[in-house]
Amino acid sequence: MSLTGADLKERAKMHSSEVSSFVSKARATINEMANLPVPTIAAIDGTALGGGLELALACDIRVAASSAKMGLVETKLAIIPGAGGTQRLPRTIGVSLAKELIFSARIVDGEEAKSIGLISHVVEQNEAGDAAYRRALALAREFLPQGPVAMRVAKLAINQGMEVDLVTGLAIEEACYAQTIPTKDRIEGLLAFKEKRPPRYKGE
Repeated sequence: MSLTGADLKERAKMHSSEVSSFVSKARATINEMANLPVPTIAAIDGTALGGGLELALACDIRVAASSAKMGLVETKLAIIPGAGGTQRLPRTIGVSLAKELIFSARIVDGEEAKSIGLISHVVEQNEAGDAAYRRALALAREFLPQGPVAMRVAKLAINQGMEVDLVTGLAIEEACYAQTIPTKDRIEGLLAFKEKRPPRYKGE
């Protein structure tokens, strides 16, 4: 999937009412991505500008090639990020730095993105041009053996907990933990540990 963002030539032909509808649909789609119950990983091997970076910001983890280019460049066009960028970027890299990047419409490469916390992993690009994709697959393979119910509620606990104070967050964690107790997978995990074998989770 290309993360380059909206087709600006197409946007230039739109009536102002069409622009609002377009941005609203983009925001809804990106919010759906953010609310998926499974872990999501954005692999950025090329360019993620504007809406492309907003989509990546909606993912749980971002991986990029060192040569990748990322930025929320909307202020260059006399608009602002409209699909979550003004909210997700500061939550990811901090308020002051997010303001700097949005105000300047600066584009950063993979190395700088890693140094400011925009991405979790940076990799040297390979000849095939899919180094970030390959790193994302490796991460996904680390996630796959874990209990599906635990993965879902861990994501829920983290996401909801980050929006509230610590005491409320701990109560959310407790409620999420409680969802794992009656599962067959929890018993399977204990049995597998006792029997020194890989667990066979079914998401039940």
